[in-house]
Amino acid sequence: MCGIAGYVGHRNAAEVLIDCLKRLEYRGYDSVGIGVIGKKLSVFKDVGEIKDVRGKLPEMHGNIGIGHTRWATHGKVSRENAHPHLSCDGKIALVHNGIIENFKTLKEELENKGHKFLSETDSEVIVHLIEEEYDGKIEEAVISAIKKIKGSYAIVVISQNEPEKIIAARKGSPLIIGVGDNENFVASDIPAFLKYTNRVIYLNDGEVCVIENNNV
Repeated sequence: MCGIAGYVGHRNAAEVLIDCLKRLEYRGYDSVGIGVIGKKLSVFKDVGEIKDVRGKLPEMHGNIGIGHTRWATHGKVSRENAHPHLSCDGKIALVHNGIIENFKTLKEELENKGHKFLSETDSEVIVHLIEEEYDGKIEEAVISAIKKIKGSYAIVVISQNEPEKIIAARKGSPLIIGVGDNENFVASDIPAFLKYTNRVIYLNDGEVCVIENNNV
């Protein structure tokens, strides 16, 4: 079980994400990571609890980002296996909760197409699938990618090429949207963003959602 958070709005995304993840730490606490889009997509992740990792966090400027706190299911506890995972070009970042049952087959197919994997996780397969399918619209790439996945997932995705939107999708793992004023949130559980808003949208099984600062 892992904790997922995403934010788009007017605040410093890194600070909001760390705050949200702290409230999800009961879902996993062996590693933590965040990805933020400012001038470009930057990612920081490390092994340890949030209170330990927080002090190592570099300055990350941007108003959109995703975060993850992990309880290892595939792969050992390491910085490489922590989320977010990145595409080969470093422009797409993904966090995932769930189990991808056919990840070995998908990984082999992607490696044969030239994709390079940096972790032992099943989750990393998804971001490479999205990269493979990407043709200018990140939501369409996500929809195409998840059609190839067997298993359960809650995923949250951002792209440097489309820095105003978060893509969220779920099947068998929870994902909830928090609706704010000129800002929106997405998380594994409501307590993550309850400090900021109590207006929620429950993402249904099989749904894909585009989240912007003033639109869901």
